[in-house]
Amino acid sequence: MERPVVRGGLTALAATAVLAVVMLPLRPHLNAATTALVLVLPVAGGVMAGGFAAGLVAIAACFLTYDYLFLRPYYTLYIAKAEDWVALGVYAAVMVLVSRVVAVARAAQAQSQEKAQELRRLFDLSELLVRDLPGPEVLAAIVGSVKSAFDVEGVSLLLPEEGHLQVVASAGAPLPEDEAAELAARPGPVNMNASGRAPGGYQAVALSASGRAVGLLAVRGSRGGPEEQELMRAFGNHLALALERASLREEALRARVLDEMEGLRRALVGAVSHDLRAPLATIKVAASTLLDDGATLDPADVVELAELVDAQADRLDRLVTNLLDMTRIQAGALELRRQPVALPDLLEEALLVLGSSARRSDVRWRSSSDLPLVDVDPVLVRQALANLLDNAFRHSPPGQPVTVHALARADGKVEVRVTDSGPGVPPSERAGVFQMFERREAGGRGGLGLAIVRAFVEAHGETIWLEAAPGPGSGTGARFVLTLPSAGLA
Repeated sequence: MERPVVRGGLTALAATAVLAVVMLPLRPHLNAATTALVLVLPVAGGVMAGGFAAGLVAIAACFLTYDYLFLRPYYTLYIAKAEDWVALGVYAAVMVLVSRVVAVARAAQAQSQEKAQELRRLFDLSELLVRDLPGPEVLAAIVGSVKSAFDVEGVSLLLPEEGHLQVVASAGAPLPEDEAAELAARPGPVNMNASGRAPGGYQAVALSASGRAVGLLAVRGSRGGPEEQELMRAFGNHLALALERASLREEALRARVLDEMEGLRRALVGAVSHDLRAPLATIKVAASTLLDDGATLDPADVVELAELVDAQADRLDRLVTNLLDMTRIQAGALELRRQPVALPDLLEEALLVLGSSARRSDVRWRSSSDLPLVDVDPVLVRQALANLLDNAFRHSPPGQPVTVHALARADGKVEVRVTDSGPGVPPSERAGVFQMFERREAGGRGGLGLAIVRAFVEAHGETIWLEAAPGPGSGTGARFVLTLPSAGLA
């Protein structure tokens, strides 16, 4: 006999005994109908505790108690009057009906609770499927949701790695090492298309999606019947969808990264080839001219060619520096080392970086009288200024000024303006000037140098933009404007 039936029967017998003891002193004042109504209570209690079978036990106990203690002659099962037979018969029939009604209501309540539990489990599962979690979090969420939904002792998730099942996540009691090793030692693709009992009392639940097995759940302490096992298998199939989606998400991310790297590689090759071609060609022509025995060169021509080689070598050196800086930016290894520094000192150092290509006589420095120190990484800002000045020198005719104007703003920042006398940049093309490796036909702006300037400025949390230089007409130059934090804001 099942435990609920035994528990219900014992409850009914105990309730019958208690009521009999309570009613026995009042027996002279109780009629048959009142006694029968009171003895309904043990029957109802037995049915609620153990079901219909326990209710039948309660009916038998109450029937005998009713006859033995409360119908004359007392303390005997003999029934002398016909109306007592009718009373006992009616009592037995009514109690059977009551037991049946209460049992049906109890079963309906249990079924309703079970359906509510299933709905809660499905809600938890749907929440897991809706959330877009990364791979490791999905694994932890899967084992956690199964453990909480089915109230089991432990759940372990095994995924195929290198042809063997490996435990990748656990919740509750972990899978014993010997059983995990036994599963991992199975060669070839593991059969995960059917669920069943695993060694050590674990329930093996296959996770299948799109007609293929993607994993295995080892569930310990499952106390449910066939219906719960079927629900767990359905649960496993839906969890497989979450696993598959996480896998597809990682593959899509990896493919996007590879596409971006390929695009970066092509752009880098294009930019380097563009920037290298001009200085290398100049150096080649100058060196070939100097080495030509048939060329008649006076000392001034030799000095000019040597200076040209030196200037183009400096340009190649700056290109290599820019490439190294861009590598640091792409690798996320850009680290700021701030310190208060004067802008005129940074400008002087930037001109030293440009070497022989710096046209110092064309540089015009202007600043406000209250210009504060700036709190920046001097190496990065020096390189940014050098790239801006190099861009300005290359697009300004010889002898035309390049103005560097610094002023303190009302918000406490320092604004630096680098203005050249070149052809300028059309408004429609200004937004793309700072894009990496982009070249513009009108004015020839853009490229690696300006992209690095923007990266260095934004690393300080500041901004840079391009605008037309003020003048009597359009196309009179370009002005690069950037902001830097003052030392007073640090």
